[in-house]
Amino acid sequence: MDLKQIEYILKIAEENNITRAAEKLFITQSALNQQLLKLEKELGTPLFVRSKGTWHLTRAGEIYVESAKKIVHIKKDTYNQINDLVERKKGKLVIGLPPERGPEMFASIYPLFYKKYPNVKIEPVEMGVKQQQQEIKLGNLDIGFLTLQSFQKTNDEYIHICSEEIILAVPGAHPLGHLGGKWGKKLPEISLESVKHESFAIMQKGSTLREIYENLVAEEDFRPTILLETRSCHNLFHMVDEGICCSVFPITYAMESPCVSYFSIKQKPVWEVYASYKKGSYLSSIAKDFIQLAADYWSAKLGIIHESLY
Repeated sequence: MDLKQIEYILKIAEENNITRAAEKLFITQSALNQQLLKLEKELGTPLFVRSKGTWHLTRAGEIYVESAKKIVHIKKDTYNQINDLVERKKGKLVIGLPPERGPEMFASIYPLFYKKYPNVKIEPVEMGVKQQQQEIKLGNLDIGFLTLQSFQKTNDEYIHICSEEIILAVPGAHPLGHLGGKWGKKLPEISLESVKHESFAIMQKGSTLREIYENLVAEEDFRPTILLETRSCHNLFHMVDEGICCSVFPITYAMESPCVSYFSIKQKPVWEVYASYKKGSYLSSIAKDFIQLAADYWSAKLGIIHESLY
């Protein structure tokens, strides 16, 4: 199997369209089609069911693509191992980042990484936890950075970076506001049942934080009024800061404000920050260094918070 030919077929399969595949490969559609026809003639069977809009793999195509992906992964692992052996600081890393907090982390650690590896190309891709897990499984991401609960882990490899507490935030003018902790003070413990009649801003369904919230209220056996669903933890903080409602969010999103009081929830809920990569694949020294920079970033971030709050 020719590696260039493999790249062509995988791109057609990925795009489900030969025109888009040719554009991504920076070759003409006719040249790409000739390569495909040549391979199909060699195999004696079509690899795709052609249609005007979308192409689909035949059963032969599925077999070819499955094996082709294995070959690409073997090549990548082989090159990574040899690069480590000869200390060749070149290559490429495709890194998955959570949409909200990932870019901030990346912007903080990439300059440090670049100083050590100026010839390594980094391709950051923003996507949610479940999509990252799927792309890691397929081998499309070298590393993914995920925030999840332990039971949400797949069969791929996970490197634990830190645990982050989920806390309750209430407006300072709330009847319980005077009992809560302020930035720089120890947080008192509370049961969510104490705010069961209040309105909440929470993350949208499908998110790890939403699952944590739903498990907490189910354990307390009540359903608070949901005023707002959002994809941003920053929005959750600002809703509380404006005195509109209560919320639960990770402690790293807590900010100093005279209008917000914080509580530690009695169940001490946490979510975990992990670096993940495909099971059975080789993790290069370059990838390990990037993960270490991420771990240092989170250690410093949580260290500052714990110093001020606890």
